[in-house]
Amino acid sequence: MSQVNLDAMNDAELKRYFLSNRQDQDTFQAYLDRFSQRPKTVIARPSDPDFDAKIQAAIRQKLEALGSSQADNNTVERME
Repeated sequence: MSQVNLDAMNDAELKRYFLSNRQDQDTFQAYLDRFSQRPKTVIARPSDPDFDAKIQAAIRQKLEALGSSQADNNTVERME
C-alpha cells in the first residue's frame, strides 16, 4: 500500500480522503489537526441584542460563498 501525503492535500481533498478512509487513524488525526488550526471567530454572544440578525447574516454570507464557489467549479468543469 502506498503512503499518502496528507500534508500536500488541500482542505477539500483531505476531507474527501478522510470520508472515504474513516478507519485510518492517521487521516482522522490529520483532519482534526487541520480543523483545529482554523481561526475561530465569534459572530455574536447570547447576550447581544442583535444576536438573531448577526447569526442570520453570517449564515447568508456562508451560503453565498458556497454558492459562488460551486458556480466557479461548474464553470471550470464546463470549460474542460
